[in-house]
Amino acid sequence: MKFLDEAKIYLESGHGGAGCVSFRREKFIDMGGPNGGDGGKGGDVIIEVVDTLNTLIDFRYTQHFRAEKGHHGMGKDRSGQAGKDIVVRIPAGTQILDEDKETILLDLTEPGQRLVFLKGGDGGFGNAHYKTATNQAPRKSTPGWPGQEMAVWLRLKLIADAGLVGLPNAGKSTFLAACTRARPKIADYPFTTLHPNLGVAHVADNEFIIADIPGLIEGASEGHGLGTRFLGHIERTAILLHLIDSTQDDIVGAYNTIRGELEAYGEGLDEKPELVALNKCDALGPELAADQAKTLEDAIGKKVYQISAISGQGVKDVLYPMWEEVKIMRVQRAEEAVAHRKLSLPSEPCDNGGNEDLAE
Repeated sequence: MKFLDEAKIYLESGHGGAGCVSFRREKFIDMGGPNGGDGGKGGDVIIEVVDTLNTLIDFRYTQHFRAEKGHHGMGKDRSGQAGKDIVVRIPAGTQILDEDKETILLDLTEPGQRLVFLKGGDGGFGNAHYKTATNQAPRKSTPGWPGQEMAVWLRLKLIADAGLVGLPNAGKSTFLAACTRARPKIADYPFTTLHPNLGVAHVADNEFIIADIPGLIEGASEGHGLGTRFLGHIERTAILLHLIDSTQDDIVGAYNTIRGELEAYGEGLDEKPELVALNKCDALGPELAADQAKTLEDAIGKKVYQISAISGQGVKDVLYPMWEEVKIMRVQRAEEAVAHRKLSLPSEPCDNGGNEDLAE
């Protein structure tokens, strides 16, 4: 399936059906009175989050979604049928933005979420609705209310617990393949990865999701290379693993390049917990790899792991601290969810028999 993380769609809820002007006409019944029914309500546009999708590719071929109009009212006090709702199914992690691509209308992250995004128009009234004691034969009816329409952007940000960043050919895809069952494309030329990949890593009896995004180069925030459009897929992560090719000459410059692009992008990526690892250390040998790690540690003031994704050396040593940060994030999110539910619960009324002075 082709990966697509951004799409523009047009949504329109159904118009309400018109009311009917009708009078009862039966043999031997004089002046039967009005019996025009009301129009039916227009269909709603419903957004549903499903766990069977991980791309927006379906919206490349279908951009217009219109709910059914409400049916008109009819004689004999028959109300019109309500229009059918239309359900737009999106993957978890999708943001719905206004047409300006800046205002976030919804941020849907949990599978199973379902809400009415655009409400259908109400149906119009038939003349039976306007019958009164002083107006027993009204000829008045109203058209249905119009539905709502809107053009919105869908932007997918993958749900991942940890993210991989680095220059092209730093070995990010190889690392993902080494610690998960994902099989991303791996080759010895830059920009092998053209879209994000996900994999599930296992640490003891626990598992978490790792996202691999296309490599960044200097000037990515200005549109160079593939730019920074894929950095949104690691905004929700708890920790970043910064992989650096240990066989290149300037490892400190490579580290600073990526950090500069993260700061230019913003959205808090430069403030996330970070692990730094020198990859491809098996190509250097133990002594030279240790020298490279010492040089980088002195320059950035952080611990530097020595790994080889292709041989598996040191991969587990990196996964354990990654899992610790993921565990902390999950606990925080669970506490926030509990607090949100408590705030949303209605407060119980004080039962004091109607005497407020007795309330403690």
